[in-house]
Amino acid sequence: MDITWLSETGLDTETGISYTGGQDKYISALQRFYKNYEKNRAKVCEYLQAKDYENYMITVHALKSNAKMIGARDLSTLFETLETAARNNEIGLIEPQNEVALKEYDELIQKLAPIGSMGDVRAADEISAEVARETVDRLLEALDDFDDEEAKRLTKVLSGYPFRLTQTEKLKEAAAFIEDFMYDEAAGIIRQIAPAIE
Repeated sequence: MDITWLSETGLDTETGISYTGGQDKYISALQRFYKNYEKNRAKVCEYLQAKDYENYMITVHALKSNAKMIGARDLSTLFETLETAARNNEIGLIEPQNEVALKEYDELIQKLAPIGSMGDVRAADEISAEVARETVDRLLEALDDFDDEEAKRLTKVLSGYPFRLTQTEKLKEAAAFIEDFMYDEAAGIIRQIAPAIE
């Protein structure tokens, strides 16, 4: 699949591919980013209007991570500025910066329109949310039973779910704990990331 046109959108596609783990996973991440645009944009506006800065901060944090994962560095930085302002209660900074961030978000989505008209792209090892939830349950059982081989196998299966960057890093931590026979620590991390499966 030819993705050279994506570099014209301003995306750092090399970074995106390295974060997501391959071209198919990258395209899949771009499709999710594109499809969730209206819902996420509405949440940002709704929380800001309601002065619900806690949920606003959570939403822009997720957008920051998602933008970073697809190689939209400038957009990620804008959302990071908003996240920091919300965390530090710098309310005066939020409204003007929010306008700038949403304008850039809108422009990127318009450039990504061809992604929206493509059929869903899935990497060969990509798993659905339903399979991911089942895998989490089986993985926690394997860890509880000190079943090293099964835990390693299921962690590899779970890595096929298109997590955001934060959860992907956490899953790598869990895999390292399993290698060191630290099953309780691994289980703790798996429980932390499980709610991100949607």
